[in-house]
Parts: sequence; C-alpha cells; structure tokens
Amino acid sequence: MTWFDESRLDDEMALGASDLRLRTLAESGARVRREAENAAAATAIAVERAQDARPRAVIAAGPDSRLLRAVLEPWCPVPFVAWPGQGLPGWAGSLDLVVVLAPNGSDTGTASAVAEAVRRGCQVVVACPPASMVAEHADGRWSTLLPTVADDQLATAVVMLTYLHRVGLGPDAAPDGVAQALDDVAISCSPHRDISINPAKMLAISLADANPLVWGGSVLAARAARRVAESIRRSSGRTALAGDAEHLLPVLEATRPRDVFVDPFASEPGSGGDLRPVLVVLDDGADDPVVREHRGRLGAAADGRGVRVETVTSEAPSEVARYASLLLTGTYAAEYLRLGIVED
Repeated sequence: MTWFDESRLDDEMALGASDLRLRTLAESGARVRREAENAAAATAIAVERAQDARPRAVIAAGPDSRLLRAVLEPWCPVPFVAWPGQGLPGWAGSLDLVVVLAPNGSDTGTASAVAEAVRRGCQVVVACPPASMVAEHADGRWSTLLPTVADDQLATAVVMLTYLHRVGLGPDAAPDGVAQALDDVAISCSPHRDISINPAKMLAISLADANPLVWGGSVLAARAARRVAESIRRSSGRTALAGDAEHLLPVLEATRPRDVFVDPFASEPGSGGDLRPVLVVLDDGADDPVVREHRGRLGAAADGRGVRVETVTSEAPSEVARYASLLLTGTYAAEYLRLGIVED
C-alpha cells in the first residue's frame, strides 16, 4: 500500500536521498547561462552569414522541434514548419533554413535529417554537442554548429532562439531573462524552504490524493502542461493528463459531485481508493478572449463537481522565460510528489 507522507518534504534525510535530482533542477538557470556563453562566438558567425538574405521558410527538424514550434509559429515572419519525424519535407531546398535542436546529439533520426539538409544544400544551423553524431552529419558548406554541452532541451533551445531573434526570425528570448526566471523558481521552490512558503511543495501536497489534469491556455503554457504531466506520471505513476480545454472538460464533467457526508478517512490517500481529479492551471498571463473563455469553462466545470483548482503563475519578462518558470515549478512539484510517496 502506498500513501503520501508530507513530513518527508521538510525532512533532511529524505531530501538528501533526492539531492541529485533537486540539485539538477536548481542548476537550470546556470545551464542556460553557460550554454549561451559557450555558443556566443558561433552565434555571431551564424548571424553574420545570415545577413545576405532572408530564407524562404524555416524548418525545425528532429523530435525537439516541438518546443521551437510553440515559440515560433505565432511569430516567425516567413513560413515555419516543425518536422519532428525523420527526413525533411519534399520541397525543402537551398532557399530554406533548417534549424535543429539535438541536446545529446545521439539521435539517429535527427542525424539523418541533418545529413539530408546538408545534401540538399539548405542553410543549416544545429545546436548540439560538437563531438556528437549529429555534429558529424552537420558538416557542410552552408552549415553552422552552435556548440552545447549540457543535455538540456531548454538551454539548447535558448541558444537557438537567441540566434533566430538576432536574424529577425523569432521573438526575444534573452538568456539572462530566462536564467533569472529559473533562478527565481529554484529559490522559491528550494528544498530548504518550509512547506508553508514553498509553492512546489504545496502543489505536491494538493496532487497527493488526486489525478492531475494540467492545462495551459497559450501555446507555450500548453507545451509546459504536457511536460509537467509527463513529469508527474514518471514520479508517481498517476494518470496525469494534459490537453486542450475540449479534452479535459469531459473528464471534469464526468466526475461525481463531491459528497460532503463521505468519511474522508474511509481510505487513505493513494491507498487504492478512487482518486478525484484536480485541475492544475498554468497561467503565463495570456489574456486573449479564447484563453479567457476556455479557462472560464474549465473553472465552471470544476466548481460544479467540487474539483479543486490549483494555479501556477509566472510574471517573468518574456514568453520563453514564463514557459521556463512554469515548467520548472511543475517539475519541482513532481519531484516532491515522488519524495512524499512511501510504501508500507
């Protein structure tokens, strides 16, 4: 039987057992700064080479292209395509820019897409470790390598987004702003901060006796919601779901209304009794009418069924920084959830 022991979230010995994972989260901002600094010279060279002409289209290749799509699709001034599968679109050629994120540089499908882009004569910009399989396949006349070291998708993406912003193809994703947002989360969610003032620990406690439904209104917040749900599933084995409002509404509407007369101690949280959903809203400040309407419908459905609503907010200065802040807060909460779940 499993149950949640919230006292472990402030217990030094229990926290010590998760020190490596928590330390990795705390170093997120430092990784962004380090990768941006290491790639600065190569980025300057790539920007200089790109001054000749604007590409006909931008293609983000490889499985990590989904994050670039979330950032660039609403902003990019030329046609943009995310191509997470193998290869490239049939029309891609010398007039097009292919950008690739390869945090660990070992994915064979990504290496194949890069090799095909080089063969077709595309402009190619790859962010990956210099001594990697993807880097070897990126060698070409029109290719530029932005060197990275850490196997960190966000830090690698910030390196690429810095380049795309400087050539006028993407929004500002200043590394210092993203890193500062991550540092702020690391401080507020530190294992050394008490439960009463630690947002990630409080969120973990809210998730302890529930199946989370994670929702973000904007494109980037929705991307963060999917990543947070993945972290919760890995840490707890719960059926955490993330999706658009139309996907989560049926789950909320099918929830039995809370019975105020039920004995709350009839079954311990996590002991095998029915777990009710909890709605986790990732709020990055997006305030367009569609987001407001979807959030209102979700809130009304949750209120009508007695479902708790937990909101995670960010006031970071840029869209990418707010995405990073929401993602890290949710990942901290997932780690504290893992820490608090014990087996008898």
